[in-house]
Amino acid sequence: MKPPIRIAALPAWLPNSLPSPARLPACLIVLLGALSTLPPATAAESKMPIFDAHVHYSHDAWESTPPKAAIAILRKAGLKRAMVSSSSDEGTQKLYAEAPDLVVPSLRPYRKRGEISTWVRDETVIPHLEDRLKRYRYAAIGEFHVYGSDADLPVVRRTVQLAKQYKLWLHLHGDSDAIERVLAQNPEASILWAHAGFDRPEAVRAMLRKHPKLYADLAFRNDHASGGKVDPAWREAFLEFPDRFLVGTDTFTPERWHYIAEHADWSRAWLADLPRDVAERIGWRNGETLFASMMAKQQ
Repeated sequence: MKPPIRIAALPAWLPNSLPSPARLPACLIVLLGALSTLPPATAAESKMPIFDAHVHYSHDAWESTPPKAAIAILRKAGLKRAMVSSSSDEGTQKLYAEAPDLVVPSLRPYRKRGEISTWVRDETVIPHLEDRLKRYRYAAIGEFHVYGSDADLPVVRRTVQLAKQYKLWLHLHGDSDAIERVLAQNPEASILWAHAGFDRPEAVRAMLRKHPKLYADLAFRNDHASGGKVDPAWREAFLEFPDRFLVGTDTFTPERWHYIAEHADWSRAWLADLPRDVAERIGWRNGETLFASMMAKQQ
């Protein structure tokens, strides 16, 4: 009589309901035994990928964290991709040249820090945007800041027109009034609402219901989750609009580059409190569908 075939341990990813080895066919036991000898997956391989929709790499960031080091941070964090903008746009181009498979470029109107509140009245912004759009590939224009009636100023109007001309997204940091005004200029505009407008989940849901091409990133917000649990009001928003939210870190200062991995893990923790398909959409699939696919079409 042949001795029974034994396996030291079943792979951890097998279902808990698997019958005991004594009840399995001999051929399956041999297969499982072979699989159990394979090296375990690394931590990066086992984590959910993340599409970070809100990363900046401005001049002071690339001075302290050179492009190769920055890309290493993004990869170590387990990011599938990152949508990057910068002041000036040179930072974005540095990262994109280093890792075009990882970086999704967005064109910021700012040429240096300090233009957040002045760009809407600065007509020299327009030739800057026009020149960069002719020379490089982008998925969006932004992140840019605009509030209320400033969205109707000529510089902002021309920015909206350029996004329409080049079929780009607008990554808009502003209030719902600015959103409404931009959509009045171009009802077909696709807008990623930075930080979900720092608005209440009920108000965000109302805007998403009203505007089917409005999406929202959750960068630099912590009201939607705590201790790995999703806030009930935000849960309703995520379940109603699983295809309309993205996560983001917002590296608005150079120091925040060192929190990208921590933020990605924090995002994974609260996303795990949602149904798996919803978590994957918000965590990375929406970004891939909306932005990475655009870059692929431009190739």
